Amino acid sequence: MAQRDGAKIFDILQGFVAAQVLLALIELDVLRRLLDGARDAAELAVDHGIDVARMQALLQAGAALDLLRLRSDGRFVLARKGAAILGVPGLEDMVRHHRGFYDDMSDPVALLRGEGETNMARFWPYVFGQGADISPEASARYSDLMARSQVLVAEDTLRAVRLRGVRQLMDVGGGSGVFLSAALHRYRSMSGVVFDLPGVQRAAETALTREDLLGPSGRARFSPGSFRATALPTGADAVSLVRVLYDHDDDTVRDLLAKVHAALPVGGRLIISEPMSGGARPDRATDVYFAFYTMAMGTGRTRSAERIVELCQQAGFANLRPIPSERPYITCVVTANRA
Repeated sequence: MAQRDGAKIFDILQGFVAAQVLLALIELDVLRRLLDGARDAAELAVDHGIDVARMQALLQAGAALDLLRLRSDGRFVLARKGAAILGVPGLEDMVRHHRGFYDDMSDPVALLRGEGETNMARFWPYVFGQGADISPEASARYSDLMARSQVLVAEDTLRAVRLRGVRQLMDVGGGSGVFLSAALHRYRSMSGVVFDLPGVQRAAETALTREDLLGPSGRARFSPGSFRATALPTGADAVSLVRVLYDHDDDTVRDLLAKVHAALPVGGRLIISEPMSGGARPDRATDVYFAFYTMAMGTGRTRSAERIVELCQQAGFANLRPIPSERPYITCVVTANRA
């Protein structure tokens, strides 16, 4: 038991180093270079001006993490897990983005005390209600990263929830419309609205046009606004909140849920999709990674499905149903209806 526990404790201890090895492999484009075939340390070292012994150490570490495989001739090839990283939309960008998060985590006690401004708070300024003050450059930066990371979230959400019978879906905080686009392609008779800050309108309309969903005969449109400042548009019989609630504190969430309730007709549906705490059964992904990531954002927090149900009930929703997730590190889902 002591040996097993010791190994698990060491695995926790080396977690940061393993993540940095992954970052180095991506920054040096090693995974993509190995798509073309086997390479040895000397070949890759020359490309990047790195000492051969140090490149060998990086490749050995990648093999130890099952991202690479060391062949008997001393050359390295891409392992299945390494190939999977390249196949996940936006994952390489997300790994690079974590430089700032890791800086925020370099002093976890200061983060817990709320001391100083964090990189994540600067990267996601909308969480502080700065809708009109966000520059187009900042909007484009976080909207692009959000769009890339939303693809898997959209897939898992639509796998968990059936939207048959929904006439119009409004995706609140929908960014460039990744989730709405996926929903409209799956349900051809449905129309949709993305409601989000004016700063992301151009990116959203460009993306929706590319998906052939915007225009005079299109099924989608963008409605600019801030749910902090105004009521939500009416007309939709379903509202989705995809990775929205965990960006905000309880007061903001209560206000948003009340506005969603007011915008929906009787019987209208609410779909909440985001990583959720394990609650009474702490979850390794959501109660470690997402809990501290949202903390670094400054206003966010992960909530259990039970807590989200409670907040929805306070807003007047009924028929609340947490749906078990196949991949809680991607997303979990709660659905409800306006009573």
